[in-house]
Amino acid sequence: MGRIEWAMWANEQALAAGLILVTGGIVAVSGQFKNWEFAAYSIAAGVLICLLEYPRGKREKGSTIERCGQKFLTPVVKVLGPLTRNYYVRAVLYAGLAVPTGFLLATILGTVCLAIASGIYLLAATRGEKWFPIESKPRERTPQVGGTIKNPPTNPPPRPPAEARKQQGSKEAVGQENPIEVITEEQ
Repeated sequence: MGRIEWAMWANEQALAAGLILVTGGIVAVSGQFKNWEFAAYSIAAGVLICLLEYPRGKREKGSTIERCGQKFLTPVVKVLGPLTRNYYVRAVLYAGLAVPTGFLLATILGTVCLAIASGIYLLAATRGEKWFPIESKPRERTPQVGGTIKNPPTNPPPRPPAEARKQQGSKEAVGQENPIEVITEEQ
C-alpha cells in the first residue's frame, strides 16, 4: 500500500473548518449573541482560512485535480512563501486562530474542526510534507483521421488477429476461416 499524504486530509478539514466558522459567525452576529465580537473575528478568520486552503497542493505521486478557480488564488499562496508552504507554520497558525473562536457556542464546531486540521497539519509536517502548487500542463492534441491515423480499419469488429489478416491478404478466398474446429452433433 502507498504512503498516506496527510496534507490532503488536512487541506479538506481546514477548508471545511473555515466554512463552518464563517457560517457560525454569521449566525452569531446576525442574532446579536452575547460576545458577538468573537463571531465577527470568527468570520474574518474563516475567510482567511478559506483563502489559504482553497488552492490544493500537488500530490507527491499520482495526479491532483485542481479546484475550480484555483489558479487565481495559487499565486497568492506562492507569494506568501514559507508562511503558507510550511505545514509547521500552518499548524501553529490554525491552532492560534482556533482559540478565540472557541468562546461562542455558534462557532465551537468550527473551532473543533480547525483544531483537528491543525493536528493533521502537524502530523504532515513531521512526515516531511510540503505544499507545492499544481502546475498546468499543456493539453495534448487528439490525433485527427488523416493526420496520424493513415488507414482506419475497414473490417467491422471482431477482427481476426494480425497474422490471420496477413494470410488472408495473400489468399483470394472469400470470407474467413474459423481457426477453432467446430463439432456438430451428427459427427
